[in-house]
Amino acid sequence: MNNRSKKFAKTFQKVISLKSATKIASNNGICMLNSNLKVKEDSFLDHHSKTNGNNKNKARNKAVMEALIARLFAGVTTIKASYAELQMAQHPYNNGSIQAADQAVVDELRAISELKRRFLKKELNLSPQVTIMLAEIQEQQSIMKTYEITIKKLQGEVDAKDSQISSLRKKLDECISFNKSLEKKLNSNASISVFVNLELSMLNHTHFVYFLHHTLRSIRTFVKLMIEEIESANWDVEAAVKFIHPNAVFNKPSHRCFAFESFVCITMFESFNYPNFIFSNDPLHNNHQNHYFDKFKRLRSLNPKQYLENNPNSSFAKFLKSKYLQLVHAKMECSLFGNLNQRKLVNSGVYPDSAFFLAFAEMVKRVWTLHYLALSFQENVTIFQVKKNTRFSEVYMESVTEESVSTTSASGDSTDSNSGEFRVVFTVVPGFKIGKTVIQSQVYLSLVDCPSSS
Repeated sequence: MNNRSKKFAKTFQKVISLKSATKIASNNGICMLNSNLKVKEDSFLDHHSKTNGNNKNKARNKAVMEALIARLFAGVTTIKASYAELQMAQHPYNNGSIQAADQAVVDELRAISELKRRFLKKELNLSPQVTIMLAEIQEQQSIMKTYEITIKKLQGEVDAKDSQISSLRKKLDECISFNKSLEKKLNSNASISVFVNLELSMLNHTHFVYFLHHTLRSIRTFVKLMIEEIESANWDVEAAVKFIHPNAVFNKPSHRCFAFESFVCITMFESFNYPNFIFSNDPLHNNHQNHYFDKFKRLRSLNPKQYLENNPNSSFAKFLKSKYLQLVHAKMECSLFGNLNQRKLVNSGVYPDSAFFLAFAEMVKRVWTLHYLALSFQENVTIFQVKKNTRFSEVYMESVTEESVSTTSASGDSTDSNSGEFRVVFTVVPGFKIGKTVIQSQVYLSLVDCPSSS
């Protein structure tokens, strides 16, 4: 019994030992591997979970910071726009706009201060996408507001400039109007105001120069009107100029007017040296100075048309008629006005009211009156023309285009230089001599090449 018990006990112990050994083997084999794999798998998942969590937190934190910076930049732009509006509201002063802009600055500073507080206390609870989108909208609105303020400022400057321009234009118009009134006075009475209460004993050469300029203004007025009529009639101006001065060469197209002025002056001042513009061998009567000076004083301020109507057979009426027929050719009149009505009226002693004839009559009256003034001098008053190609002389001539002489002088050229010298192309206004006193003729000049001396 004891032996059998011992044997059973040994057998049982072996079985237990075998099961233990099998369990250990199993633990060291697949079971252990599975156990180990399970542990490793759990560790990897935990690590992966932690890594993903950290990455997500970093990404969120980055997005939050970007949203925060975007919000701050938008705030700064808003403050800038509000400050610009504040400055704009001060000129001109606008109390309501100033208060609104000031309040906008204060509100934005408070909002930024609140963001700072929440950031320091780590209480930022921002939706990055929404915040960035709102910040971008806020910034764009502020930029648009700044642009609007800038546009208003520029528009204000433009309006100020427009107002200034309008004011200056008004002043210019006033100056032009004033100058025209002065010119009108000069053309009529101002330049002859020196003749009021003038006595024959006080007469001197200066008075002749004054009235000569007064006369030349009326001549230039008529010439300007004649050129306008010629251009309106579609005449070939160049051909007309070549007819007057065939070989004349002009420095500028605008200088062609001097050819017409020359033609008018030549016609009007022809026979100026003779009493009543008529050559006569009869000597002047002893009291001719007083006689002609009285006529000068009587005629200088009269209306020519009225005088002609009241004195149709006067020497002046005959002079006007002859000069009109001589100056205004029949073909020219027909071309300019489409008929010869004015010519017929003048021939019959009836005088038209056209602007062309009235300007002509005023010019003729001034030439006639200047002639009476010349005959009032004790010394002989004679007229002279300068021949073509005559060398320019400052004693006897002055250029109608002063810039031509002054420009050459300023550049260092002189009339004695090898580059050329000024020569007369034609006389525009004749010169006068009162005794030994010379009143310069007005000439059109051209720079002519001179051969260099060998």
